[in-house]
Amino acid sequence: MNHTAASDKYRILLVEDNVMNQTLTLALLEKMGLFADIAEDGKQALSMLDKEKYDLILMDCKMPVLDGLETTKIIRTRESNHGEHIPIIAVTANAIKGDCQKCLDAGMDDYISKPFTKKELANAIYKWLPQAKQAQPIQDS
Repeated sequence: MNHTAASDKYRILLVEDNVMNQTLTLALLEKMGLFADIAEDGKQALSMLDKEKYDLILMDCKMPVLDGLETTKIIRTRESNHGEHIPIIAVTANAIKGDCQKCLDAGMDDYISKPFTKKELANAIYKWLPQAKQAQPIQDS
């Protein structure tokens, strides 16, 4: 895969168990000039975080093995020992009132619900990685 300078500069971890959602999110990120590594569940994400430093995490909430809420709590506990903070954006189909607050209470920084547009994804990412914003405007397509 051919990566742009932006994709090489910013490390994003997509934690998502659904292959269709992985494919869609990666395609939207690519249109933004960004790239992400994929973890299929929270346990795999924690293992990847032990080996790589990421600038941002896109976290599904409902996953087998270890869900997004518990994974986020573990990440935040680890960070408290090192004084670091990786922005975590919840990306979930849970749109019931109160779900956003559950994500924030678990330690996530932001929340977008599925299905989301390229513009919604871009706005969330650029809020937490403003330096990654491309010169071209983001349009829904």
